[in-house]
Amino acid sequence: MPPTDTAAGAALLDRFGRIVIINLPERPDRRAEMARELARIGLALDHPAVQLFPAIRPAATAGFPSIGAHGAFLSHLGVLETILEQGWDRALILEDDVSLGAGFARRLGPVLAQLNGQDWDMVYGHCRLHDLPAPNGLAQVPPDRSVDLLHFLGMKASTARLAVPYLRAMLARPTGSAEGGPMHVDGAYNWFRRSHPQLRVFAACPPLAVQRPSPSDIAASRWHHRLPGLRALSRLWHGAR
Repeated sequence: MPPTDTAAGAALLDRFGRIVIINLPERPDRRAEMARELARIGLALDHPAVQLFPAIRPAATAGFPSIGAHGAFLSHLGVLETILEQGWDRALILEDDVSLGAGFARRLGPVLAQLNGQDWDMVYGHCRLHDLPAPNGLAQVPPDRSVDLLHFLGMKASTARLAVPYLRAMLARPTGSAEGGPMHVDGAYNWFRRSHPQLRVFAACPPLAVQRPSPSDIAASRWHHRLPGLRALSRLWHGAR
């Protein structure tokens, strides 16, 4: 494990104010992994500015691709509502399979320095937008460009205030609606950004964070996650990247 860099954790909190981690109560394995990830940067699950959000597992798909996709959508929506209810002006939303990885502190510095000079609304800690200019590790994301995954997402309260009714309207529509119905939550955010082109959205390129290899709560587990030996090898390989 790389040396703890407490400055990285303090810098994250200085920029985002709060860290909210989405975690299913029945996944203590992921809570333990998150505790290790936070320890890398000098934070802990019991830090006063770090909060676990109990992820939602609904009883039915309700038009979503899976129960897990439905739950992920409701969980992200619940975090946005928490931001507004608590009166926070911003927060960093992490999913419990996020990996900050070796070199996180080194990559974080230039990204935060760039953000300090920007009026931002959303920040993805990752991107696949290799054709976009990313001076010092930060790219501005046009509203018509999709970003997959939501394991590291910075959110302003002003953006959450727009997103909550937008996502709630999606829940009320039928699957496949031309206006946007039930879908994976990262896709819902892409629809939301296209509908609100005034939002200033940025992404870290190369990524600040990736997803750990871990059995998925959204889709069927990959075959190598169902075999303990290969699952361990997968984690070793991921940690060496």
